[in-house]
Amino acid sequence: MLKIAITGNIAAGKSTVEKILKSKGYKVLDADEVGHEILENSPEVKSVFKDYDITLGNVISRVKLGKVVFNDKKMLAKLNDILHPPIRKKIREFLLENKSEKYVFVSVPLLFEAGMENMFDKIVLVYADDNIRIKRLISRNGFSKDYAELRIKSQDNQQDKLSKADIIINNNGSLEDLQKQVSKIF
Repeated sequence: MLKIAITGNIAAGKSTVEKILKSKGYKVLDADEVGHEILENSPEVKSVFKDYDITLGNVISRVKLGKVVFNDKKMLAKLNDILHPPIRKKIREFLLENKSEKYVFVSVPLLFEAGMENMFDKIVLVYADDNIRIKRLISRNGFSKDYAELRIKSQDNQQDKLSKADIIINNNGSLEDLQKQVSKIF
């Protein structure tokens, strides 16, 4: 089994690459979705962030939590310290469950930031220029330009990640261009 990580900064196109791979029949785990499931009712997150308004009813609001952590690197680090260990565990379980597959993909947005790159045989970086990513965040998420820029700056610079990846998918073009690149690679 070849364990392949898909990474890239926010709004680069990781989710679209995941969908393309799934449509081709590959097994793909989205670490973001795993994190969202863990986060949803995490008593530990509620405890650590008890001084902040992060819930809607009794459920943690990712939007409210995001406004806290993307404005405070210390709180972001605390959140990552809570979420990353169970995400790693879920990735290991997924890899074990699918060990008979020829290729297995795991989408990990914070692969390098979380130090998870050693869990994989190959790393695919989905890359898009910052100005394109800002436009996507404004249109897709309804973010203001300032908040989109803040979210982009909260992650390590994607230029620094280029040399760490085995394969780079440039997603500055159309969906058709992206599909062609993924098909060519896999």
